[in-house]
Amino acid sequence: MRVLIVDDEELIRNVIKEYLVQEKYEVKEASNGEKAVEEVKREDFDIIIMDIMMPKMDGFTACREIKKIKDIPFLMLSARGEEYDKLLGFDLGIDDYVTKPFSPKELVARLKAITKRGKSNPTYVVAGIKIDDAAHEVYIDEKPIYLTPKEYELLKYFMENKNIALSRENILNNIWGYDFYGDDRTIDTHIKTLRKHLGKYKNLLITVRGRGYKFVAKEEK
Repeated sequence: MRVLIVDDEELIRNVIKEYLVQEKYEVKEASNGEKAVEEVKREDFDIIIMDIMMPKMDGFTACREIKKIKDIPFLMLSARGEEYDKLLGFDLGIDDYVTKPFSPKELVARLKAITKRGKSNPTYVVAGIKIDDAAHEVYIDEKPIYLTPKEYELLKYFMENKNIALSRENILNNIWGYDFYGDDRTIDTHIKTLRKHLGKYKNLLITVRGRGYKFVAKEEK
Protein backbone atom coordinates (compact mmCIF):
# COMPACT_ATOMS: atom_id res chain seq x y z
CA MET A 1 0.00 0.00 0.00
CA ARG A 2 1.54 3.31 -1.14
CA VAL A 3 0.71 6.55 0.68
CA LEU A 4 1.60 10.13 -0.22
CA ILE A 5 1.80 12.52 2.76
CA VAL A 6 1.43 16.18 1.81
CA ASP A 7 2.08 18.80 4.52
CA ASP A 8 4.33 21.84 4.72
CA GLU A 9 5.29 20.95 8.31
CA GLU A 10 8.11 18.40 8.31
CA LEU A 11 7.43 17.37 11.92
CA ILE A 12 3.85 16.37 11.06
CA ARG A 13 5.01 14.44 8.00
CA ASN A 14 7.57 12.61 10.11
CA VAL A 15 5.04 11.66 12.80
CA ILE A 16 2.53 10.32 10.27
CA LYS A 17 5.26 8.53 8.34
CA GLU A 18 6.56 6.82 11.49
CA TYR A 19 3.13 5.35 12.26
CA LEU A 20 2.48 4.31 8.67
CA VAL A 21 5.87 2.61 8.31
CA GLN A 22 5.10 0.61 11.47
CA GLU A 23 1.96 -0.60 9.68
CA LYS A 24 4.08 -1.66 6.66
CA TYR A 25 2.89 1.14 4.33
CA GLU A 26 5.25 2.50 1.68
CA VAL A 27 5.41 6.27 2.18
CA LYS A 28 6.37 9.23 -0.01
CA GLU A 29 6.30 12.88 1.05
CA ALA A 30 5.59 16.30 -0.49
CA SER A 31 5.84 19.68 1.22
CA ASN A 32 3.16 21.48 -0.80
CA GLY A 33 0.39 20.98 -3.35
CA GLU A 34 2.55 21.62 -6.40
CA LYS A 35 5.02 18.90 -5.42
CA ALA A 36 2.12 16.55 -4.68
CA VAL A 37 0.77 16.99 -8.21
CA GLU A 38 4.24 16.31 -9.60
CA GLU A 39 4.54 13.13 -7.50
CA VAL A 40 1.16 11.87 -8.72
CA LYS A 41 2.18 12.44 -12.34
CA ARG A 42 5.31 10.34 -11.78
CA GLU A 43 3.99 7.59 -9.52
CA ASP A 44 0.84 5.76 -8.41
CA PHE A 45 -0.54 5.97 -4.86
CA ASP A 46 -3.31 4.09 -3.08
CA ILE A 47 -4.27 7.07 -0.90
CA ILE A 48 -3.17 10.66 -0.23
CA ILE A 49 -3.07 12.40 3.16
CA MET A 50 -3.33 16.09 2.24
CA ASP A 51 -3.01 19.22 4.40
CA ILE A 52 -5.16 22.19 3.36
CA MET A 53 -3.20 25.29 4.40
CA MET A 54 0.07 25.15 2.45
CA PRO A 55 2.24 27.61 0.47
CA LYS A 56 2.35 27.70 -3.37
CA MET A 57 -0.70 25.47 -3.80
CA ASP A 58 -3.25 24.71 -1.06
CA GLY A 59 -4.71 21.27 -0.46
CA PHE A 60 -8.09 21.94 -2.09
CA THR A 61 -6.47 23.19 -5.30
CA ALA A 62 -4.05 20.27 -5.33
CA CYS A 63 -6.94 17.86 -4.81
CA ARG A 64 -8.78 19.33 -7.83
CA GLU A 65 -5.68 19.02 -10.01
CA ILE A 66 -4.92 15.47 -8.91
CA LYS A 67 -8.51 14.35 -9.45
CA LYS A 68 -8.12 15.44 -13.08
CA ILE A 69 -5.19 13.06 -13.42
CA LYS A 70 -6.05 10.03 -11.28
CA ASP A 71 -8.90 8.87 -9.06
CA ILE A 72 -7.11 8.51 -5.73
CA PRO A 73 -8.77 8.44 -2.28
CA PHE A 74 -8.05 11.52 -0.12
CA LEU A 75 -7.86 12.05 3.62
CA MET A 76 -7.69 15.81 4.24
CA LEU A 77 -5.72 17.14 7.21
CA SER A 78 -6.11 20.68 8.51
CA ALA A 79 -5.92 22.97 11.52
CA ARG A 80 -9.16 24.53 10.27
CA GLY A 81 -12.39 22.88 11.33
CA GLU A 82 -15.05 25.13 9.86
CA GLU A 83 -18.08 23.40 8.40
CA TYR A 84 -17.53 25.23 5.08
CA ASP A 85 -14.10 23.64 4.69
CA LYS A 86 -15.48 20.18 5.37
CA LEU A 87 -18.36 20.58 2.93
CA LEU A 88 -16.04 21.96 0.25
CA GLY A 89 -13.72 19.01 0.75
CA PHE A 90 -16.52 16.49 0.36
CA ASP A 91 -17.78 18.33 -2.73
CA LEU A 92 -14.32 17.75 -4.20
CA GLY A 93 -14.67 14.04 -3.55
CA ILE A 94 -12.46 13.54 -0.50
CA ASP A 95 -13.08 10.44 1.60
CA ASP A 96 -12.47 11.74 5.12
CA TYR A 97 -11.39 14.85 7.04
CA VAL A 98 -9.18 15.06 10.15
CA THR A 99 -8.74 18.25 12.16
CA LYS A 100 -5.44 19.10 13.86
CA PRO A 101 -4.39 18.32 16.55
CA PHE A 102 -5.09 14.67 15.85
CA SER A 103 -4.27 11.22 17.18
CA PRO A 104 -1.87 9.44 14.78
CA LYS A 105 -3.45 6.10 15.72
CA GLU A 106 -6.92 7.41 14.86
CA LEU A 107 -5.61 8.83 11.58
CA VAL A 108 -4.18 5.42 10.67
CA ALA A 109 -7.50 3.80 11.60
CA ARG A 110 -9.37 6.17 9.30
CA LEU A 111 -6.90 5.51 6.51
CA LYS A 112 -7.41 1.76 6.92
CA ALA A 113 -11.19 2.22 6.83
CA ILE A 114 -10.95 4.17 3.56
CA THR A 115 -8.71 1.60 1.88
CA LYS A 116 -10.85 -1.31 3.09
CA ARG A 117 -13.87 0.02 1.23
CA GLY A 118 -12.45 -1.11 -2.09
CA LYS A 119 -11.62 -4.67 -1.00
CA SER A 120 -13.54 -7.56 -2.52
CA ASN A 121 -14.32 -9.48 0.68
CA PRO A 122 -16.40 -7.14 2.88
CA THR A 123 -16.73 -9.48 5.87
CA TYR A 124 -15.84 -8.45 9.42
CA VAL A 125 -15.46 -10.95 12.26
CA VAL A 126 -14.68 -10.30 15.92
CA ALA A 127 -15.27 -13.06 18.48
CA GLY A 128 -18.71 -14.50 17.65
CA ILE A 129 -19.86 -11.37 15.82
CA LYS A 130 -19.84 -11.34 12.02
CA ILE A 131 -20.88 -8.72 9.48
CA ASP A 132 -21.49 -9.77 5.88
CA ASP A 133 -21.41 -6.32 4.31
CA ALA A 134 -22.28 -7.53 0.82
CA ALA A 135 -25.53 -9.03 2.15
CA HIS A 136 -25.92 -6.29 4.78
CA GLU A 137 -26.42 -8.94 7.47
CA VAL A 138 -25.16 -9.39 11.04
CA TYR A 139 -24.70 -12.68 12.86
CA ILE A 140 -24.15 -13.48 16.53
CA ASP A 141 -22.74 -17.00 16.93
CA GLU A 142 -23.95 -17.76 13.38
CA LYS A 143 -27.52 -16.63 14.18
CA PRO A 144 -28.81 -13.59 12.24
CA ILE A 145 -29.90 -10.51 14.23
CA TYR A 146 -31.73 -7.36 13.15
CA LEU A 147 -30.13 -3.92 13.53
CA THR A 148 -31.45 -0.54 12.49
CA PRO A 149 -29.43 1.15 9.70
CA LYS A 150 -27.58 3.38 12.18
CA GLU A 151 -26.87 0.47 14.54
CA TYR A 152 -25.48 -1.47 11.58
CA GLU A 153 -23.24 1.44 10.53
CA LEU A 154 -22.04 1.88 14.11
CA LEU A 155 -21.14 -1.78 14.54
CA LYS A 156 -19.39 -1.90 11.18
CA TYR A 157 -17.43 1.27 11.97
CA PHE A 158 -16.34 -0.11 15.35
CA MET A 159 -15.30 -3.45 13.85
CA GLU A 160 -13.34 -1.69 11.10
CA ASN A 161 -11.52 0.27 13.81
CA LYS A 162 -11.28 -2.34 16.56
CA ASN A 163 -8.95 -1.57 19.47
CA ILE A 164 -8.95 2.14 18.54
CA ALA A 165 -10.46 4.65 21.00
CA LEU A 166 -12.89 6.73 18.91
CA SER A 167 -14.09 10.13 20.08
CA ARG A 168 -17.78 11.02 20.10
CA GLU A 169 -17.08 13.76 17.56
CA ASN A 170 -15.40 11.27 15.26
CA ILE A 171 -18.33 8.85 15.56
CA LEU A 172 -20.88 11.58 14.91
CA ASN A 173 -19.02 12.82 11.84
CA ASN A 174 -18.58 9.38 10.32
CA ILE A 175 -21.99 7.88 11.09
CA TRP A 176 -24.36 10.86 11.19
CA GLY A 177 -22.41 13.23 8.94
CA TYR A 178 -20.75 16.61 9.38
CA ASP A 179 -24.04 18.48 9.02
CA PHE A 180 -25.65 16.71 12.00
CA TYR A 181 -26.81 19.15 14.67
CA GLY A 182 -27.64 16.73 17.50
CA ASP A 183 -25.50 16.01 20.55
CA ASP A 184 -23.55 13.21 22.21
CA ARG A 185 -26.70 11.70 23.71
CA THR A 186 -27.61 10.45 20.24
CA ILE A 187 -24.48 8.28 20.25
CA ASP A 188 -25.00 7.10 23.82
CA THR A 189 -28.58 6.02 23.08
CA HIS A 190 -27.53 4.01 20.01
CA ILE A 191 -24.60 2.45 21.88
CA LYS A 192 -26.98 1.32 24.61
CA THR A 193 -29.34 -0.42 22.17
CA LEU A 194 -26.44 -1.87 20.16
CA ARG A 195 -25.02 -3.45 23.30
CA LYS A 196 -28.36 -5.13 23.95
CA HIS A 197 -28.28 -6.65 20.47
CA LEU A 198 -24.74 -7.95 21.03
CA GLY A 199 -25.89 -10.03 24.00
CA LYS A 200 -23.00 -11.86 25.66
CA TYR A 201 -20.55 -9.83 23.53
CA LYS A 202 -21.80 -6.44 24.78
CA ASN A 203 -18.68 -5.97 26.92
CA LEU A 204 -16.54 -5.80 23.79
CA LEU A 205 -17.94 -2.31 23.25
CA ILE A 206 -16.38 -0.34 26.09
CA THR A 207 -16.58 3.27 27.23
CA VAL A 208 -13.29 5.18 27.26
CA ARG A 209 -13.56 7.88 29.90
CA GLY A 210 -12.99 11.37 28.55
CA ARG A 211 -12.68 10.04 25.01
CA GLY A 212 -15.60 8.06 23.66
CA TYR A 213 -15.85 4.35 22.84
CA LYS A 214 -13.66 1.44 21.78
CA PHE A 215 -14.51 -1.96 20.30
CA VAL A 216 -11.98 -4.49 21.56
CA ALA A 217 -10.97 -7.77 19.94
CA LYS A 218 -11.36 -9.49 23.30
CA GLU A 219 -13.08 -8.49 26.51
CA GLU A 220 -11.19 -5.98 28.67
CA LYS A 221 -11.69 -6.19 32.44
